[in-house]
Amino acid sequence: MAFLSGLLMTAGIAVSAMIDPNKVLGFLHLGPGWDPSLALVMGGALAVFLPGFLLIRKRKAPVCDTQFHLPKSNRIDKSLVIGALLFGLGWGLVGYCPGPAIAALTSGSVATLVFVLMMIIGWFAARKARL
Repeated sequence: MAFLSGLLMTAGIAVSAMIDPNKVLGFLHLGPGWDPSLALVMGGALAVFLPGFLLIRKRKAPVCDTQFHLPKSNRIDKSLVIGALLFGLGWGLVGYCPGPAIAALTSGSVATLVFVLMMIIGWFAARKARL
C-alpha cells in the first residue's frame, strides 16, 4: 500500500508539473509573475485527503495494518524548528523538496541528481549525529 500511495503521489506531482523547480519557485516568488498553481495543487490534495482522514479517525486501525502510526508528540522543539528551517531554505533556494526531487530523477537533470545525492548524504549525516 505504501508503494502504491507513493506511486500515486509521484503521478500527481508529475501531472501537476511540480517536479519542475521553476514552477515551485514561481509560487514562492511573490512579485510580478507569481504562479498560484502550487496553491491549487495543495488545495486539491487537501480536498482528497481531508474526507479520508475524517473517516479513518473513526476506525480503531487502518485497513492494511494493525494500528495507526501517528506522531507520539505534538511538542515544538529545537530539532523540529531547525529541520523546518532547513527544509524551507532548501525548498526556497532550489525549488525541490524530497518527494518531487525523487520523482524528477526521471528528467535526467544533473542538478536534480546532485540534489538527491546531497539529500541522501544529509539523511545519513543526520542519522549519525543522532546516534
